[in-house]
Order: sequence, then structure tokens, then C-alpha cells
Amino acid sequence: MKLLFVLLSAWLFTASPVWLTNFETAKTEAATSNKLIILNFSGSDWCGPCIRLRKEIFESDAFTKYAADNLELVNADFPRLKKHELPKEQIKQNDELADKYNPKGRFPYTLLLDAQGKVLKTWDGFPDETAEKFIDEINAAHAH
Repeated sequence: MKLLFVLLSAWLFTASPVWLTNFETAKTEAATSNKLIILNFSGSDWCGPCIRLRKEIFESDAFTKYAADNLELVNADFPRLKKHELPKEQIKQNDELADKYNPKGRFPYTLLLDAQGKVLKTWDGFPDETAEKFIDEINAAHAH
């Protein structure tokens, strides 16, 4: 039993937050749980700064813990390799999100939104800062 507890605890502390792919689901969840939304446009298999952002900020312990209580996360991915091709319906959803929130096609491009989809803050490119500073910016944008 003790081993099970240790394994479960380890899993809980290393589990990454869930990145949703459906923006409408994220808005509903955010409204229900009084959270904000991070919408990240990425090119997961070709965009170096996107990969860095994921590894250095989004997968950091600080961000993971913060996101669990405060954020709904949405990834609009635009992979280029055939083997990473998304389902047609997902491509359509991501294109619609890009038309609305990222018409210039920037990568990575990250937005902080409220539950209604109103933009509170944007990060264009890789935010060259610590995960803690990124969290501070989310808090500051939310406070206004």
C-alpha cells in the first residue's frame, strides 16, 4: 500500500497540466471554475522557440502547479510533418482560432484570455524569462 501511495504521489507531482484542443470546452471550463485561459499557437515539430517555450516555461514545476489552480490551457498546434498531421476537424478549429486571435501567423504566440475569450495579455515569440516571471505577468494582467 505504501508503494502505491509513493507512486501515486510521484505521478501527481510530475503530471503536466492537460492542454485542451477545443477552445469552446476551455471557455466553459474556465467559466465554471473561475479560471483564465492560456491559448498557445505553436508549431510543435518545426518551431524551435515553440519547443523551448513548452520545455522551459509550460513544463516547469512552477507553471504546472500554478496552471492546475488558475488556468485552462489550449494549444493550437500547426505541425508541418505528415506524421504529425492533425485530424481535419482539429485543423479547422485551429485555423478558426488563428483567424480570430493570430491573424499574422506568429509562432509561438501566446494569449491570456478571460472565460469569454477577451484578450488580457499577449506574448509574441518566446518570452525570454523565467516561468516565475511569466506567472507574475499573468497575475499582473489579471489584476487590471
